Amino acid sequence: MKIKHYSHIFYMLTLCSLAFLLGITEAKAQSKKSKSTTNTVSYDKALYDAMQFRLVGSFRGGRAAGVTGVPSQPNVYYQAVTGGGVWKTIDGGQTWACITDGYFGGSIGTVAVADSDANILYVATGEHTVRGNVSPGYGGFWKSYDAGETWEKMNLNIDQVQSSRIRIHPTNPDVVFIAIIGDLFKDTQDRGVYKSIDGGKNWKKVLFANAGAGAADLVIDPGNARVLYATTWKIKRTPYSLESGGEGSALWKSTDMGETWKNISTNKGLPSGTWGISGVSVSPVNNKRVYALIENDKGGLFRSDDAGATWSLVSADRNLRQRAWYYTRVIADTQLEDRVYVMNVDFWQSNDGGRNFQQYDTPHGDHHDLWIAPNDNNRMIVGDDGGAQISNDAGKNWSTYMNQPTSQYYRVTTDNAFPYNIL
Repeated sequence: MKIKHYSHIFYMLTLCSLAFLLGITEAKAQSKKSKSTTNTVSYDKALYDAMQFRLVGSFRGGRAAGVTGVPSQPNVYYQAVTGGGVWKTIDGGQTWACITDGYFGGSIGTVAVADSDANILYVATGEHTVRGNVSPGYGGFWKSYDAGETWEKMNLNIDQVQSSRIRIHPTNPDVVFIAIIGDLFKDTQDRGVYKSIDGGKNWKKVLFANAGAGAADLVIDPGNARVLYATTWKIKRTPYSLESGGEGSALWKSTDMGETWKNISTNKGLPSGTWGISGVSVSPVNNKRVYALIENDKGGLFRSDDAGATWSLVSADRNLRQRAWYYTRVIADTQLEDRVYVMNVDFWQSNDGGRNFQQYDTPHGDHHDLWIAPNDNNRMIVGDDGGAQISNDAGKNWSTYMNQPTSQYYRVTTDNAFPYNIL
C-alpha cells in the first residue's frame, strides 16, 4: 500500500512539474510576442465625440425631502429630490421634469415658491431626512426669477449643509428665511435660522442655539407675518452612530419678524427632560392654534390654543413619532381648524384637533413633507421615499410615483448579453 501511495505522489508531482514548465514556456512566448508588437489601436475621434448620455430609467421615484405647490396654478408643483435636483410638474403630477440640470443638482433639502409671485423660487441643498445613508448638500442656495427656467446662486456660503425649511414672507418675496441643520458630523457655527431682506443678496443669522444644534423646522404665522416659530435640534452622525437630542433642542418664537427669539420650551404643558427633534405648525384658520410634535420620553403631539403660551398633550400615539429623526412633520389644514396632518411611516389625518388620527393609504411609505393649497384644502402634494404624489381629494386618491426617474442608485453594471441588460 505504501508503494502505491508514493507512486501516486510521484505521478502527481511529475504532472505539476510539466504544467509549471509549460506555463513558463508559454509566458516567455507571450512576452516575446508582446515585445515584438508595436502597433496601437486608435479610433477616429468623430466616432465618439457625438455620443451623449440618454435617460434609460427607471421611472420610479426616489426620496423627496421637500414639496410645494402654487396657490394660483393648480397643476404646478415642485419637489426637492434627495438624489438629484429640483423637479417640476405642470400637469398635476402626470409628468415631471428636472429644472436644475446645468445649474446644480445633488441632494436637495427644501424648495419654496413665493405666494406673492409664483415666478420666484428659493432652494436649499442637503436633505434633512437623517438616517444611516444621508446625503449632504454641497450645491449651496439658489434662487429663480422665472419659475425655474434659470437660476442664480445666493450669497450664503456654507461648505456642507443639511437644510430643513425655507419660508418666504407672504407679501414681500425679498424677505426670506432658511432653517439650516448644518453639518451632521461635527460641531459648527453655521447652524440656525438665516434671514435676508434683499432677496438673498445678504444674510444674517437670527437664531442660533449652539454649535451642535441646528434648525429643524420653521413656520411663519399665516395670520401675522411678524410672528414665527422655529425648532432646533441637537443631532450628530458618525460612521457608527446616530445621536438625537440634548442641549439646544428646543421650541422658539419670534414676534418681530425673526429679529429676536424666545425659547418657549419650558412653557406650561410642554415636556421636561431631554428633547430631540420637534416639528411645529400654525393653523391658518386660527393663528392661536399651534401644534408641536416633540421627541421626548413623554413626547407626542402637543397643542396650544393661546399662541404658544400654554400647551396640552393631545396624542401620545407612537405611530406619530416612531423613528422621529427621520420624520417629525406636523401640518395644520388650511381651511379646517380641527384638521391636522402628521407625516411618519404612514400618512395620518386628524379631524378633532389632534386627539385621534386616521391612517390614509398613499402610493408609498415614509412621508417627509406635505403642502396644502391655502385656497383649497383638497389639493395637496406629499413627499416620501417614493418621490412626490398629488391629491385633489384631501388624500383619498393620489397620482403615481412611477413617472419620476429620481431613484437613488448605489451600483450599476451591465451583463454580456446581446442586447445587454443594465443591472
